[in-house]
Amino acid sequence: MEKSVIILGAKGRFGRTALEAFKNKGWRVSAFARHWEQNEKTSNTRYLSGNAFDIELLTQACMGHDVILNALNPKYEDWEEMLPTITQNIISAGIASGATVMIPGNVYNYGNELPPVISEETPHVSNTKKGRLRIKMEQAYKDACADGLKTIVLRGGDFFEGKDTGNWFETYITNKIDRGIVTYPGPLNAIHSWAYLPDMTRAMVELAEHRHLMNGFEEFGFKGYAVTGAELVQALEKACQRELRAKKFPWLVVRVMALFSRQIHEILEMRYLWQRPHEIDGKKLRDILPDFQATPFQTAVNTVVGNQPLFDMNATGDRSLEPVKT
Repeated sequence: MEKSVIILGAKGRFGRTALEAFKNKGWRVSAFARHWEQNEKTSNTRYLSGNAFDIELLTQACMGHDVILNALNPKYEDWEEMLPTITQNIISAGIASGATVMIPGNVYNYGNELPPVISEETPHVSNTKKGRLRIKMEQAYKDACADGLKTIVLRGGDFFEGKDTGNWFETYITNKIDRGIVTYPGPLNAIHSWAYLPDMTRAMVELAEHRHLMNGFEEFGFKGYAVTGAELVQALEKACQRELRAKKFPWLVVRVMALFSRQIHEILEMRYLWQRPHEIDGKKLRDILPDFQATPFQTAVNTVVGNQPLFDMNATGDRSLEPVKT
């Protein structure tokens, strides 16, 4: 029997990568975004244009699908206004269609004093603005279990994939790698959690194929890679086959910019993620997907460095400080 998924926010970095992951496993895929150009379309995908704030349109688009993947991610400064409406619309569409809702989660739920190791049992702490919003969002999905909605959250660390889409890895940490410089946002001896997007989206597909084993609201931690800044620099050096110099991220500049930019202010709030060592346990995911094979860390870094123009060793130029996207 053919399996079907609708990916909301299919143009975003998670949605785009998930689209390929589901197609590779033989799923029938519908890609939902505000607008599609003809040159953005590929074969074996149904493309739908629309606004997720239009509840009737969204519900109609989701009908007939087994899974709704919520890869919508507004800008930080729009979360407070947009997340509640997006959440309620997707819940309504999920209940109406009978589809399982799947969401890529993050570690914001654990507050600015998050513990060294995070698991599904780690308490959610609402002492940051974005943490409170994420907790409230997930609670809405939990509450909808009473109406028959099934939701799966796969929680990962910072994404990387090799495309410069305004994220930490490609836009800031490695944006001067052609000049032999790595700019790291925290202490080099602190462990940070990373999620290689092709791996995390593969895990999302496999969870979708095991959804019949789950009831109500389920969350899983995606272990990914727990590495120090020094280990990341070392892996980048191996991939580049050259020595790299680690520089500190200009947080003082960010602090000044935050006085004039709401979005930069929202980024500044998340600085603690680079100061507090943390990793995701991932045992629950391993238990349900025992055969899942993650890409070795060095292989993932080699792929990112080797396949993307961003890391052309003959390139020149720099990137100004722009808002980061998760």
